[in-house]
Amino acid sequence: MDLKEKVAVITGGSGGMGRGICRILADYGAHVVVADVNEAGALKAADDLIREGKSAMACTVDVTSKTSVDKMLASVVSRFQQIDILVNNAGVVGAPGFQDSMVSREVDWDVTYQVNVKGVVLPSMATAEYMKARRSGRIINIASGAGRVGRPQHPHYSASKAAVINWTQAQAMVLGPYDVTVNAVCPGIIWTPMMETVAIRAQKERPELKDMSPKEIFETVFKERNLLGRPQTAEDIGYAVAFFSSEAARNITGQALNVDGGRQMN
Repeated sequence: MDLKEKVAVITGGSGGMGRGICRILADYGAHVVVADVNEAGALKAADDLIREGKSAMACTVDVTSKTSVDKMLASVVSRFQQIDILVNNAGVVGAPGFQDSMVSREVDWDVTYQVNVKGVVLPSMATAEYMKARRSGRIINIASGAGRVGRPQHPHYSASKAAVINWTQAQAMVLGPYDVTVNAVCPGIIWTPMMETVAIRAQKERPELKDMSPKEIFETVFKERNLLGRPQTAEDIGYAVAFFSSEAARNITGQALNVDGGRQMN
């Protein structure tokens, strides 16, 4: 899985999952572009990699804005002259305040679809034009096990991730003739800021959890659903992304891979 001299753009790269993906791709030799709406977070994540001797660049981007996406990609091409890998990782579980609500509000549907669906489609379509011209490229979308089976606790999130899987298949059909592969990774339960929000909400739904911290809820309730009996990490997702990014996966496209310790089998 040699990614030396490959240029990889990771949206949402400064967050918990994004940082793990950035680190693994950098370990395999890629030039990593940490793209995030959080400018300070992107700069910090890129700087951390640079201090370790990795090649990294920070870019500010709003994945829901075509103008912002186009500007970010242009800056990447200006520096590296190419884009080999796009990882659509930016995502939300709901609108601000979701953890305090017991229902999916209209604003949760609006915000989640803007980021999780439109925020995948816009970077994918824009990056595809660069990849088609070179007749080479890898697009990896971070979906979720929740996109496989509807979750009544957050139907807006589940539906958005199902849309990502469907979009992965559709774009794979379009880009296959250009030797551009499009695949998805479906993570399971990983301790990230997003998962902390879900744990806080679970605490409000289940009285027996009221005396536990969000991390304790994650460790004692969520982790039990992992058949392998060990916690997942963001780096686990990074390894799957690295595989899909590499020549080892050159004949795989339109697929969604569960990386969840066996929690879900389909």
